Amino acid sequence: MSDIKTLVIERLNILNPEYRDLIEDIVVANKKIYLSLKTDKSQVDKFTKIKLQIEKELIGIDGIDSVFVSLTSHSDSKKPAADPKNITKGISEVKNIISVASGKGGVGKSTTSINIAIAINKLGFRVGLLDADVYGPSIPKLIGGKQKPKISKTGNILPIKKYDISLMSIGFLVSEDTPMIWRGPMVITAVNQMLNDVEWGELDFLIVDMPPGTGDVQLTMAQKVPMTGAVIISTPQDLALIDARKGIEMFKKVNVPILGIIENMSIFICPHCNKESHIFGFEGAKIEARNKNVDFLGDIPLEIDLRESSDIGRPIMYSKSDSVVSKKFLDIARSVVNKTMSTSKSKKPNIIIN
Repeated sequence: MSDIKTLVIERLNILNPEYRDLIEDIVVANKKIYLSLKTDKSQVDKFTKIKLQIEKELIGIDGIDSVFVSLTSHSDSKKPAADPKNITKGISEVKNIISVASGKGGVGKSTTSINIAIAINKLGFRVGLLDADVYGPSIPKLIGGKQKPKISKTGNILPIKKYDISLMSIGFLVSEDTPMIWRGPMVITAVNQMLNDVEWGELDFLIVDMPPGTGDVQLTMAQKVPMTGAVIISTPQDLALIDARKGIEMFKKVNVPILGIIENMSIFICPHCNKESHIFGFEGAKIEARNKNVDFLGDIPLEIDLRESSDIGRPIMYSKSDSVVSKKFLDIARSVVNKTMSTSKSKKPNIIIN
């Protein structure tokens, strides 16, 4: 791998010695080259041409199947802040952006996200879902297979349409077994592109399935994307709640309203004897919501049908809409919509007098 990295630098030096100084990061894995370049935001067209030129040059290296070049830029504190309209151009027609987050992985965040998105759509709203978990995208699996997004006439990415919602995930662009060995700036660039270079169109709600944790990617998303509110997912277990608290505090610090907490895997009911078992604890998330003075949006039981429907790519909200679990998702969706509307109404109106 180090030999290929050296070869990459040599190729760039031959192409244009100045390109070598633009290199921010090089990662080589699974016959793929991931290259991050430092760019100037005021010269987007120039650096886009450089990106295409470099990709064309590096794809000729023996043993390399594909090349991914991402353009990154770091804000200068001396410069005036960028116009928010330019930062969020791809989501300019989206009315509400809801972040679905957790402090840790494995608590059912993606399964909850897709089912809530479908549930909100069933309530009569136009809905999109962005899978922002670049390292572990789950949405392609949850919708039953990977489709390749198409490109519009304007050169933007068209979201995948399924179950009456618009979908975008890095998992649609790479193979399922390809690890995304990217550092922070490259991941942030990829997420920004999925937000701004996708033709989301007019949406009432865009659900963002956030990556687990409270690191650089999560913080950047919370600061740059005009989020209406955040929903926190946790199991009742104390170990999960520790990280859920961190997620709550992160959103509070960047002034994103917490719409509430959902307790996943709340209870298991044996299908043979109907005995109830609280495998991960009892009402931990509900108690935490009360302690943090945030709403408790509802609980989702640990149920085989939910797991099986997710594994085959037919979300239970779509495949078994009359099930107990689906009704719980629908109740949670109503709460999210109502909380969102009340949050929007609490903002001061813009009154214009002619």
